[in-house]
Amino acid sequence: MLQQRGQGRRGCDGSGLLLVTGDLDRVLAGVDGARMAATVATLAGAPFEGRRAGGTAARDWLADRLNDLGATVTDDRFPVRSVPEVYADPAAIWNGRPLVFGREAAVHPASADLPSPRAGELTVAGQGDPRGRWLAVPPGMGLFDAYGHAHDAAGLLVGRAVDAYGWHYTMLAGPDPGPLPVLMLDPTTHSAVLDGSGWFSAAAPVRRTDVTAANLHATWHPSAPVLLTAHYDGVGDLPGLRQPAAADNGSGVAVVLEAARLLAGHVPVEVALLDAEELGALGSAHHAARLQQAGPTPLVINIDGAGHLDAAAAVEAGGPAHGLLAALDQAGRHTGLPLVAGPVASDNRRYAAAGLAAVGIGAGMRGYHSPADTADRVETATLAAVCRLVVATVWLAADYPAKLSSLIGD
Repeated sequence: MLQQRGQGRRGCDGSGLLLVTGDLDRVLAGVDGARMAATVATLAGAPFEGRRAGGTAARDWLADRLNDLGATVTDDRFPVRSVPEVYADPAAIWNGRPLVFGREAAVHPASADLPSPRAGELTVAGQGDPRGRWLAVPPGMGLFDAYGHAHDAAGLLVGRAVDAYGWHYTMLAGPDPGPLPVLMLDPTTHSAVLDGSGWFSAAAPVRRTDVTAANLHATWHPSAPVLLTAHYDGVGDLPGLRQPAAADNGSGVAVVLEAARLLAGHVPVEVALLDAEELGALGSAHHAARLQQAGPTPLVINIDGAGHLDAAAAVEAGGPAHGLLAALDQAGRHTGLPLVAGPVASDNRRYAAAGLAAVGIGAGMRGYHSPADTADRVETATLAAVCRLVVATVWLAADYPAKLSSLIGD
């Protein structure tokens, strides 16, 4: 469902494009890292609760920011089914020692809902009688095989790596719930329970809910040849654990807003801020289908992560993107940001699968999908570098996209 959110207060008819290098440099000089850092801090704040799919607070705030930039903003709503939600601490106890939620124990996305703690002896899946026991699943044994050894078991305990900050990685997209409660243990704890002795007690409080997600689409003039995208949803908070989603992807949203602020008065550009990326890039799939039905074929530049720049920004191209890559290459050399081909597994893939020229840009995301993804870890210099790259790419790509291959080799 398309709903108009506001009428812009200024516009651009696409004429008189300022495509000379001096004009571009003047626009690039206006990139404001502090403004972007403030956007990240706001999006990562407690009022937005990790920005789970379907959240209205972040959506409304972003619509207001786009209206402030003079855009006409619509939100396009779509249903999302069976979103997993961990609604309580699993209260896991091993041999009398409570395990730390989010670090030593977490609920697996394929877990059945177990609201109240269940206690039982420990054993190893495939060894001995499973009835009433918690089964430690050995490395190399998948859940499907573990279920075959788990008749009347209390639940399954699987090992899962933690990030550099010691947190479990939160997943929303994944398999349907299975027949048993399943907990994830950090490698040290999982290795210890594999001796199969002692006892274990835990709940697995996870339910599935249906939500209404919404993409925000901002236009300053019709039929712009370039579309900037970033997903604004996160994985959401866990009980007692803030998951701010600052780098992933408050940083990408901040870059898009800043690039739109600088470009809207000079070159024709559109913006889509996408929901439900963390559930399988559902927002971009929905938007790409809309574009296929309507007919426009914009060049798509998607930013997912602008928090920490190592030696280079990662770029993934899809669809008929030769010309767009040419503009991106020239923009990288003009702004001094090295680029490297690398996986950017984000919304850009949905647009590419729909036949659009699409690139994804990513610049490091430390501790993402965990409480470690905080605003203070997002580097202002990285925000500015990625924004300059995006602005320069759009500047080049907006003028006669079919001729972009001639831009290589300046």
